[in-house]
Parts: sequence; C-alpha cells; structure tokens
Amino acid sequence: MNAVPSLNAIDAIARRRSVRRFLDKDVPEADIEALLNLAARAPSGTNIQPWHVHVVTGNAKARLSYAVLEAARDGKRCDEYAYMPETLKDIHLERRRKVGFDLYGLYGVERSDLAARKEAMLRNFTFFGAPVGLFFTMDRYLLAGSWLDSGMFMQNVMIAAQSIGLASCPQQAWCEYGGIVHQVLGIPEEKILLSGMAIGYEDCSADENRLRTERAPADEFTTYHRD
Repeated sequence: MNAVPSLNAIDAIARRRSVRRFLDKDVPEADIEALLNLAARAPSGTNIQPWHVHVVTGNAKARLSYAVLEAARDGKRCDEYAYMPETLKDIHLERRRKVGFDLYGLYGVERSDLAARKEAMLRNFTFFGAPVGLFFTMDRYLLAGSWLDSGMFMQNVMIAAQSIGLASCPQQAWCEYGGIVHQVLGIPEEKILLSGMAIGYEDCSADENRLRTERAPADEFTTYHRD
C-alpha cells in the first residue's frame, strides 16, 4: 500500500462513515488488492469464504453509471432483492427519516423538492465521484449465514480503507438496478449482487461530508444476563 499514516483498529472504526463526495484522484490498483487480501481475514462459517468482488474503474465504471442512470431516470427499477420491509416500526422509520433530512439539508435541498431529492439520490450511481467502485456478490443458492459472512467481509474492507487514509460509502442502492449491473459487468445469474461500494479519497471541502449520523448508546440495545 502507499506509505501513509495508518490508524489503529479503534480509531479506524470510530472514524469510518459514509462519504458522499470524493476527490478526482486515482487509487492504485495495488492498494485495492491489498485491502481485499486483508479483508479476506473475515470469518465465515466453516471457512467457505462466500464473497466475490468486482472492481470497477475507468471506462467500465463510466459505462455502468450511464446505463444505471438512464434506467433510473426512465423508472426501470429491477430490485435484486428486498432490502427493507414495506412498513418500518416507528423507531426505525424515525432514524431513516432523520438521516435523510439531515443529508438533504447539507445538500441544500428542501424536503418538498422531490425532483432535487431524486437528483441527489441519483448521485449514488456516479459513485459520488469516487474513482473505484466495488461490487460484492456470492452464490445465489447460499443462505442467511453467508450474508452475515459477506457483511463482515465488507466491513473489513471499509475499516482497512479508513486505516490507510481512504474513504468509503457502502451502496446498496445499486441493487435497485441489479439486472443492469449483472448485464454490464457480465455477472452470472447464479451470483446474487449484495451491494456496491465507493472507494476513494474524501473531498473534505464538501458540505455533505459534514454529515455525522447518530448512534444509540450501548445501554439502549444491550441486555445483560448475569444470574
């Protein structure tokens, strides 16, 4: 990897967040390969290592962005899988709304401006300007345990990236146009697309990168069993 100051694991976890504007600065392919090799230390049930990664840069990234943006603007959504239930419980709905409104506020978009909100959402499909896009897949026949394994692998990618000065944004939004991603990247149908991810250098001058999402403290989501 490039010689940059590295963070310890605690600092990398604490500082990791979803970045939504990146610098126009290339990331060496060797650094991506090193990140993926490190992330592959993630655990997996009986060590089956279910993940597969497609790394997208350059013209391939531009072709994919064009195809998905065209489909999104034409309303040709084709979900790879259902990510959330149609109806959320109040606590989850409240958290979802808050992060959305906070982000739109940093974009300078009014809540009532649906067209501007859609354009802000469509920035997902340019990888927010990041030079590298990652797509995570696994064999479609695998079950819930392999989704957990792949999630731990993805988290390792983001933490490792943070530790060497790179920023990231996990992007499940690509799965709303999964069929197009499959087609453009030649991903076989027996592979399910789990998520995309943007990787690059953060644009620290961007207002949207000032977003700091809230987290519930441990005492709100933890139950201790002592006796």
